[in-house]
Amino acid sequence: PLPVGKKPCLSLRELEKQIGYDLDNRLDPMGKNITVNELVERYLKTKVNVRPSTKQGYKTVQNILRKESFGDMKISKIRVSDAKLFLIKLQQEDGKSYSSIYTIRGGGRPAFQMAVNDDVLLKNPFGFELATVLVNDSVTREAITKYKMRKFLRFVHDDLLYCKYYEVVYILFHTGMRISEFCGLTLKDIDLKNNTVNIDHQLLRTSAMEYIIQDTKTTAGTSVLPISQEVADMFRSIIDDRTKYKVEKVVQGYSGFLFLDKNGMPLVAMHWEHRFRSMLGRYNEIYNVQMPKITTHVCRHTYCSNMAKSGINPKTLQYLMGHSDIAVTLNVYTHVGLEDAEKELQKMQSMEDDRKEMGLSDKDDRPLKQNMFKVV
Repeated sequence: PLPVGKKPCLSLRELEKQIGYDLDNRLDPMGKNITVNELVERYLKTKVNVRPSTKQGYKTVQNILRKESFGDMKISKIRVSDAKLFLIKLQQEDGKSYSSIYTIRGGGRPAFQMAVNDDVLLKNPFGFELATVLVNDSVTREAITKYKMRKFLRFVHDDLLYCKYYEVVYILFHTGMRISEFCGLTLKDIDLKNNTVNIDHQLLRTSAMEYIIQDTKTTAGTSVLPISQEVADMFRSIIDDRTKYKVEKVVQGYSGFLFLDKNGMPLVAMHWEHRFRSMLGRYNEIYNVQMPKITTHVCRHTYCSNMAKSGINPKTLQYLMGHSDIAVTLNVYTHVGLEDAEKELQKMQSMEDDRKEMGLSDKDDRPLKQNMFKVV
């Protein structure tokens, strides 16, 4: 029986064994006494010069952990099963989405890895794949077909209320620009003589209503983007209709933004997302055949898919999209359906028929053009 007044704890022999284990593995026994909240806070102090959106994400993770009993646990007591059960609880009981939990795990995993690197822990309890534990309920942003894109553009063009947004919708569908990059465009960035757009920054607005200029999302996103004559005409129309201000609002040295609100401040992504929701809602009120979800990012994904299906070189498409990793671009080429497969097979069959007409065999590996000249 436990003596009166004595707190329950491990025996001296067990404590000695535990300390010996830590010393053998060169672990810091004192550092294991901090809580998960303290560990995450310590980790976040090492993250300097991060983007405001990233900093806001860190704060969200901290706020959630402070409300959970998991955050008050000592890191030495956390096992892999504890980490899994914590995330499962967030999804099944608290109703948080897969993407939200992915963000939360994104704060805990590197924090525990820091403890491993500091020789405080031997293993990272968050070192598992999230998809093996949770149900991925994320909604994939699907590109819309060219037919639906044209129908939506025609609706915006003809609508008395939303026709003033037609140029913007057309540009987003035909350039694939990120909306934050589009919002950051100034008059100086648009070269209508050479039909190019300079993309080297983006415009954001924080939760504190502070306007900030940042570099593009990826290093590869900084580029000079060639545009078609139709897109150039849309930009020209926007510039011609733009209100002339005697004094332009300046955001970190940038001025001359394409669209301004009633206070003269530039429009940001939130404004355009709201307008797209309104346009889509209006369309679906009028027509029985409903249009799928269309957002500014769907416009970008649709552009990428259309370019991929046209047979453009993947590296060229990577440049146009500003993807830092070619794998992101190549993923678009997997978004094909029955219609796309049928077209490719028809194309291959047509090429095979041409070869047979010219008397070429499958064994002939020489370029088709040389064989054409030979046959002639």
